[in-house]
Amino acid sequence: MKSNSKKKKNGRVITPRKQASRIVRWWYQPRLVLPLWPLAPLSGLFTFLAAFRRTLYWLRLKRQTRLSIPVIIVGNVTVGGTGKTPTVLGLVELLKQAGYRPGIISRGYGGSGPFPQRVTATSEPAAVGDEPKMLFELSGVPVAVAPKRGLAAQLLAESGEVDIILADDGLQHYALARDIEIAVVDGERGLGNGWRLPVGPLRESRRRLRKTNWVIINGGQSQTIEGLKLKRPEQAVPMALAPMGWRRVSDGAEIEVPDGESALAIAGIGNPERFFNLVMQHGIDLRETRVYPDHYAYAPTDFYDVSNEVPILMTEKDAVKCRSFARPHWYFLKVSAQFPEGFCEQFLQAVSACVQQKNQ
Repeated sequence: MKSNSKKKKNGRVITPRKQASRIVRWWYQPRLVLPLWPLAPLSGLFTFLAAFRRTLYWLRLKRQTRLSIPVIIVGNVTVGGTGKTPTVLGLVELLKQAGYRPGIISRGYGGSGPFPQRVTATSEPAAVGDEPKMLFELSGVPVAVAPKRGLAAQLLAESGEVDIILADDGLQHYALARDIEIAVVDGERGLGNGWRLPVGPLRESRRRLRKTNWVIINGGQSQTIEGLKLKRPEQAVPMALAPMGWRRVSDGAEIEVPDGESALAIAGIGNPERFFNLVMQHGIDLRETRVYPDHYAYAPTDFYDVSNEVPILMTEKDAVKCRSFARPHWYFLKVSAQFPEGFCEQFLQAVSACVQQKNQ
């Protein structure tokens, strides 16, 4: 068994993979920091290969999967968490309220398969991925996973249970044709130093955002919106993640976490600081925070050093993987995406237009 040793630094647990977090911090500095300079040639190679791959699809030299129902892509141009999953959940609710029957597809990152696969109430996160399992539990709509998103999309489309498909991530997965593209940008971190991988966090250039239908700004920072330099001001949509209260991890029951109670907060997401800030906004005294890699597979041994009396606070995504061994004082924060009314109307109009076009 691999060692899960940790060392403490300034009240925070440092995991063996902390170096990855250090690189992410370098990415989001305003200027290129010295340790990243040697990687510049690799960034150039990454840019060339990505452009070459896109060109193959543009010239139709590589086959795309096209469906008879609308496909909506929710993705980003950066590596890491930007708020795609709560955005997808918010859009699903909009579509359900408008009378549509949406379904969700995902890569199933971290899942062992087999693929393609439907997510069910008995699916294990280890098989289908943590985010798809959470999406299934929270959305109440059909969810399918496969690294080749086209296979997952076909699986849902052929079931007859859905009339619209939303892809959680996949902006760069050009093998699946799409009707609407929505990019999500972290309003606090923006696009970092503006460099492509591995020198910076960008998968594609900021110009790629201009080709999407909308750019959701998670956090809605005005300086971030200006920095994107979009062609159409209305393309930028500020979004807020509204806290909806605390739930017990073991059974999902609502529970109040007393103000000022000293607690441990953990996060295995792309931007853990966003979650820690939300916790502190509730007036909760954090005795310690622990950062784990995104999609981290939690185990009971990760918490052997924590007293049963100490509350542990986490995200919904983390709670899915901790539920089977959660203690009574473990809670997760439920959040909900809040969109401007004008965007909701525009989005539903665009969906209606897609449906009409598909039915012609």
